[in-house]
Amino acid sequence: MTLHYNRITILATLIFVMIYSWPQQAQETQADSLAYADIHTSQAKLNTEFANKEESPLLDQDFENFKSLEFFPADLKYRVMARFTPIDNAEPFEMTTTTDRKPMYRVYGTLDFEIENTPFRLTIYQNLDLMKKEEYKNYLFIPFTDLTNSTETYGGGRYLDLELPLEEEVLLDFNKAYNPYCAYNYKYSCPIPPIENDLNVFIKAGVKRFH
Repeated sequence: MTLHYNRITILATLIFVMIYSWPQQAQETQADSLAYADIHTSQAKLNTEFANKEESPLLDQDFENFKSLEFFPADLKYRVMARFTPIDNAEPFEMTTTTDRKPMYRVYGTLDFEIENTPFRLTIYQNLDLMKKEEYKNYLFIPFTDLTNSTETYGGGRYLDLELPLEEEVLLDFNKAYNPYCAYNYKYSCPIPPIENDLNVFIKAGVKRFH
């Protein structure tokens, strides 16, 4: 009798847990699906730009054979919420590039986040010339390096973009990390990620190295 009662109790508990957790699991599955769709849409947009002769940074010989950029598989581990801390009145500075060009930037703030329970910080920058143009007035820039550089990704690092306004929490999606144009064509001048944006982790997300 006691054994029968215990079995009924266990079964009832399992059913309760399944009923209680199902809406949350369904919600998480839907959220994940939307996240993957967003990533793939972003990648498709990038491929479209590269396949457009008027926009593509590719050399002629590379453009003729272009099918798609190579991406890491979309991974939600690298899509994280980050805590934004603004930095007011930061002094403008010249950012080093791959050429003699020295564009003026300012530090706009920092993002603190975790990947697999390890804390990291990235600095956000704003180009002082671009912010004067209507189409780029809300543009923010995150150049970074990580442990995949020169092996799986471009040796000079990769970029992420953000747009104003920023909330206290910001979605930071490394699946949208892309290469600077100078990874494809020597004629471009590209900002070199400052040392404070060197991440001591393998970011296996976003665009891979070209060739």
